[in-house]
Amino acid sequence: MPATALAVRPSRLSARHLPHLVFLVAAAGTLVRLVELNNELCWSVAPPMAVLALLYAAGPAPWERLGRAGRPVWFGLLLLLWSWVAWVLPTPLTFGYAWLAVPLAVLALRMPTRAERAVALGVLTVLLMAALVRAGGGLDPDLLAPPVTALWATVLLYRGQQRLTRELADTRGELARRQREAGRLAERARIARDLHDTLAQELAGSRMLLQAAERDWDRRPQAARRQVRLVTDALGDHLAQTRGIIDDLTPPALARDGLEAALRELTARTGSAAGAPGISFSAENPPAALPVEQAVALLRVTQGLLANACEHARATHVHVTLIQGGSVAAVEVRDDGVGFEPEPVRSATSRDGRGFGLAGARERLGALGGTLTVDTAPGHGTRVRATLPVARAAEDRVPVGAR
Repeated sequence: MPATALAVRPSRLSARHLPHLVFLVAAAGTLVRLVELNNELCWSVAPPMAVLALLYAAGPAPWERLGRAGRPVWFGLLLLLWSWVAWVLPTPLTFGYAWLAVPLAVLALRMPTRAERAVALGVLTVLLMAALVRAGGGLDPDLLAPPVTALWATVLLYRGQQRLTRELADTRGELARRQREAGRLAERARIARDLHDTLAQELAGSRMLLQAAERDWDRRPQAARRQVRLVTDALGDHLAQTRGIIDDLTPPALARDGLEAALRELTARTGSAAGAPGISFSAENPPAALPVEQAVALLRVTQGLLANACEHARATHVHVTLIQGGSVAAVEVRDDGVGFEPEPVRSATSRDGRGFGLAGARERLGALGGTLTVDTAPGHGTRVRATLPVARAAEDRVPVGAR
């Protein structure tokens, strides 16, 4: 990396850039010492030293463009300049200058092949020992051990870091794959819940109307025709609902008029089916803005709860209440039916085919931080309350009570 880049973008420095910075700082310090000595030898060494620093700085930035053949050539030139300067420097400067072998060892590990890396490290170690032997006037283990040990410790640590980096990249890739898979499964479950709460329930109601029309066709033709017309109108709604699922699962009535109007339409349509109990609707508190995702969830849950009340409760009346205000929005569905003995929540994939009822509603609300509470007992009716916390973000909202 060029020195200018290191100065301009200090926030992007990392352990990968540290050896380069150490090399350039040490090289600059040696140049300053050479200028301070101000003798003929120093001025003859200073230009190669400056070339070495510039050549080093010019390498990491275009590293990929150097190619497999260019990298060993570039590193070989660095070794030649470094070893020549270390050989001719005055003895007091040689010991400090020799430590440049440590960042050079990091560069040696970036050679293309294992053989090239081994050769580069071997040559670097030999040149370092030769420079230290010349400066020390002989083979002194106490003089050789610290730089050579530091060089090979750096090699081992850097290789360990590279291995950990690869393992981290593999782990991140696996985590990303699992997150995508979890997202895909969650999306499948969400679509299944929406299909259950929309098309399945609506088609079941239309089927009931057609069965009633078939029974009344001869004895009460006008009533049969009225039921067929209701089915025809409902099929148009089914088509719109299907398009709504395709268009990010936003029901047309909800997108157009808001949650309160969508709930009024839902209760009126459900209550008009033959054999359905009387269904009424009320709203507490003034209309309030509600995020689309939360409004859709409350509408779909209400749809499923009404279907359960019509199909299982044997109720004569069902009342739906929309409650908003403060930090929550809720829908309560109360019926005067037979009730039931509360049981542990079943899995959303239970074998009886009704697994997307209360369990599915709990999952849908739970994904948004909401709750579903059921108050029931045999012979005492049922009250189910779906509650969601209201997000404060203003974007992507629909009016709860728009007309």
